[in-house]
Amino acid sequence: MTESTVAKSAAAPKILIVGGGYAGFYTAWKLEKHLRKGEAEVTMVDPLPYMTYQPFLPEVAAGSIEPRHAVVAHRRHLKRANVVTAKITGIDHANKVAAITPAMGEPYEFAYDQIVVTAGAVSRTFPIPGIADNAIGLKTIEEAVAVRDKLLSNFDKAASIPAGPERDRLLTVVVVGGGFAGIEAFAELRSFASSLIAKYPQLSFDDTHFHLIEAMGRIMPEVSLKTSEWVLKDLAKRGANVHLDTQVKGAVDGNVELSTGEVIPSDLIVWTAGVMANPTVVRGGDLPVEERGRIQTRADLRVGTPEAFVEGAWAAGDVSAVPDLSGGGVGGMCVPNAQHAVRQAKLLAKNLVAVLRGETPKDYFHKNLGAVAGLGLYNGVFQSGKLALKGFVAWVAHRGYHGLAMPSWERKWRVLWGWWNNLWLGRDIVGLEALQTPRAVFEEFAARPRPVADAAPAPAAVAAPAASKPAAAQRPAAAKKPAEAAAK
Repeated sequence: MTESTVAKSAAAPKILIVGGGYAGFYTAWKLEKHLRKGEAEVTMVDPLPYMTYQPFLPEVAAGSIEPRHAVVAHRRHLKRANVVTAKITGIDHANKVAAITPAMGEPYEFAYDQIVVTAGAVSRTFPIPGIADNAIGLKTIEEAVAVRDKLLSNFDKAASIPAGPERDRLLTVVVVGGGFAGIEAFAELRSFASSLIAKYPQLSFDDTHFHLIEAMGRIMPEVSLKTSEWVLKDLAKRGANVHLDTQVKGAVDGNVELSTGEVIPSDLIVWTAGVMANPTVVRGGDLPVEERGRIQTRADLRVGTPEAFVEGAWAAGDVSAVPDLSGGGVGGMCVPNAQHAVRQAKLLAKNLVAVLRGETPKDYFHKNLGAVAGLGLYNGVFQSGKLALKGFVAWVAHRGYHGLAMPSWERKWRVLWGWWNNLWLGRDIVGLEALQTPRAVFEEFAARPRPVADAAPAPAAVAAPAASKPAAAQRPAAAKKPAEAAAK
């Protein structure tokens, strides 16, 4: 390497991307495309080594997609970016330094020139008794797998016991939240459970109970009221119960207490009632935050207000409050969904490169293309303006859109191949709940050292006569050695 090359590399600005989800992964991916060689050094930090395609989580939970096919490995698809599997636990933008905390080893500081905050969102919960102890979210691939395995395990347990309260509890699923994520999860699990009945002759359809709890007076605010009412009727036909204008008051020991006074015992409670910006990153930094806890972001995706921006700071995705210039956003801001996160990330990469080259960044503008949801095998709903599709056609549109939206052809083919196999072979119904405790069987049968017997007290140190040697030789070694050592 020549001296000029070394000098050029040392002068290259450092770009730090906080988070490797939709927005973070796509920003890094597109920066690799737009940056010239040596123009900047990109580092992406995320505690997970992969990006999760969250629209596929309901299908993962329902056994329609292999879990590993719904994630994208960072290191496989980012060729030039420096990928760090760790947490960002602090941002001191005044000094342009971030605190990185790896899973192993000591925390350290990372100096940067440009920071891109794309830390995403986490499940938003409320201090309801029992929820933190008994419910599970649906924001990660691990949660989706756990939901699938729990449902399958419960079917196995229920089939081995007589009808009664315990069997009802095992076969009762409660989903909290009637937005898109909640409805898709609810409908997919209902579809999955219905298909399982044929494999369990001990059980009948009437033994399964599905309840969705929604605090508002309607579901799926992203679609028209007429379309949401069709979804309600469709769910009712499939034996699902939707409780509108109802709140969860408690879930202690799995007993879901509703504001109506009804109590629903359940062994599977799925929480999908909203999200919030990643608090670890938002609260651990000095970047401006708006009233809903998101990083204040301009239309050009620089952090700041319309009047002034924070130099060297960018944000996108669920962690940011980006103005929706199309006029369709709630409160004037882009709603937290994959559609916005991906498009914002692509523009952010272009804008960041433009700023590095002394050019003017462009504002983010995207008019919502519509909403599409899968409601179980061969059933879905699609809404774009006044156009609404329902049933099989909408289901095809759902799979077509998300199949194409999955990043990289390598991932696309894995998902499409899985769907094709399922069409002819059916969904895989093997539950692997034992994965939560993978060493249990090994520990149960593993040989262990026998307990060491307590050694007898050592006798007084005296010189033994020659005639007593045979008797001394008969003593246990543990008692013999101290006496011999003392005699020496």
